[in-house]
Amino acid sequence: MSDQTFSLERVDTPTGAMLIITDDEQRLRALDWEDHEPRMMKLLRRYYGANAVRLCEASRPSAVSRSLAAYFDGDFEAVTNLPIATNGSDFQRTVWDALRRIPAGHSISYGTLAARIGRPTAARAVGLANGANPIAIVVPCHRVIGADASLTGYGGGLDRKRWLLAHESASAAAG
Repeated sequence: MSDQTFSLERVDTPTGAMLIITDDEQRLRALDWEDHEPRMMKLLRRYYGANAVRLCEASRPSAVSRSLAAYFDGDFEAVTNLPIATNGSDFQRTVWDALRRIPAGHSISYGTLAARIGRPTAARAVGLANGANPIAIVVPCHRVIGADASLTGYGGGLDRKRWLLAHESASAAAG
């Protein structure tokens, strides 16, 4: 893959500082917490190549940062239609697309998500794709839980997953 330059933006959120990576068309390429930057960089290398991405500091706030702020203020629709660009496998992109169709305030199991994409026996593969999601919150992998309704792994940590689910449930119930 050819070299690409992406913009890097740092924003404060109620769950900690986040890193936003966008391309020159303002498509979201990656979104993760600052304390998980090594994971985000590993995913960028995996999807774009070892030395294929250069990051430069954003010169002004992006539409993504404004939408993210609105999300944390309780407007979950603000991130729903943000343009994204991911370089995962076809299967991963299918899973990530299905994640974007889970409404805020709802959660489903890995098995249910696998069935929704027409692969009912692929719950484990869905879990792996979920874990390789480079775009937290906007591609809401935090809405996937265990079959027994337990909170299972989350790239941002289980405390953040718990917080995001409670935030969405409380705001959805109040709205």
